[in-house]
Amino acid sequence: MKILIANSSRDPIYEQISKQIRSQIIAGDMKEGDPLPSIRNLARELQVSVITTKKAYETLEREGYIDTVTGRGTFVAAQNKELLREIKIKIIEDRIAEAVSDAKLFGVSLEELNEMLNLLYGEE
Repeated sequence: MKILIANSSRDPIYEQISKQIRSQIIAGDMKEGDPLPSIRNLARELQVSVITTKKAYETLEREGYIDTVTGRGTFVAAQNKELLREIKIKIIEDRIAEAVSDAKLFGVSLEELNEMLNLLYGEE
């Protein structure tokens, strides 16, 4: 699990941690049942407070991304595949909305935007 803390970010550190773990789960980099480091080990690794990592894990557990089993550890929770797909689609919709807004601002027509999208989509 790779987590980078940006001191220049406006987001609190616990939020940076939870966002990055959430993103890894949504992207499929972390799968159901995968263990997470203990709160203490993650705090030591990231050189942050145990309270900070605990808050990040509590956020993720409340959102249903991870489960903590007393005496065993913390693991990636089983995910509803339809819900994960909806989350991914929402992320894409948000990014497309931003691109549409920029296109309007810069005077790019819908046809030109569609052409760009088709070209970019075809590149992959």
